[in-house]
Amino acid sequence: MTQPVLAFVHTIPANIETFDALVGELAPDIPVRHALHGELLKEALDAGELTADIRRRTAEAVVKEAEKGAAVVLCTCSTVGPGADDATGLTATKVMRIDRPMAEAAVRTGARIGVAATVSTTLGPTLDLLSDAAAQADEDIDLRPVVFEEARAKLMEGDTESYLRIIAEGLHLVAKDSDVIVLAQASMAPALAQCQNIEVPILTSPRSGLEAAIQAYKSICVS
Repeated sequence: MTQPVLAFVHTIPANIETFDALVGELAPDIPVRHALHGELLKEALDAGELTADIRRRTAEAVVKEAEKGAAVVLCTCSTVGPGADDATGLTATKVMRIDRPMAEAAVRTGARIGVAATVSTTLGPTLDLLSDAAAQADEDIDLRPVVFEEARAKLMEGDTESYLRIIAEGLHLVAKDSDVIVLAQASMAPALAQCQNIEVPILTSPRSGLEAAIQAYKSICVS
């Protein structure tokens, strides 16, 4: 009998390598499958928001992976994450968002939450997720969003070094008025190598989200 997989739904190719490496570190015994839907993020960026159509097609992409026999489906894109939430009502398969564990940790850590992104389309879903996590935990929070648009422009030019430098410089400023910082995009995490002198916690989604998915997978598939 074929072992069920942990399926990923991505919107950028780089996340395939990122999560393969993390799975290799955290749970090399779990088989994985990757589904890439770059058009969903591209269309959201072009529209400047997560439209109802993009959200619906994200849910369909998640359900498709569930129907192919996945034990757990993990959506790794914060921008289209609400579509993954919608999919939970359309399948009995466990569906998870990469950023939910990060949001839950943030509201436990402090009230003033800096929310950093490089594209504005990511902010709405992330702020909504943090607000939902705060309501679930009965915590009062003060969300402080910031968008490093210049960093995004450098990334599109292929200048990764400048992309990470601009993020790091911005995070140093955000830290002055925050109890905790949330990075709204997984691709921002490498900038933390330049933020070691920042004293407030900076939370990222890939590791915490995958750890939660692995735990869910093992609860389903490992007796």
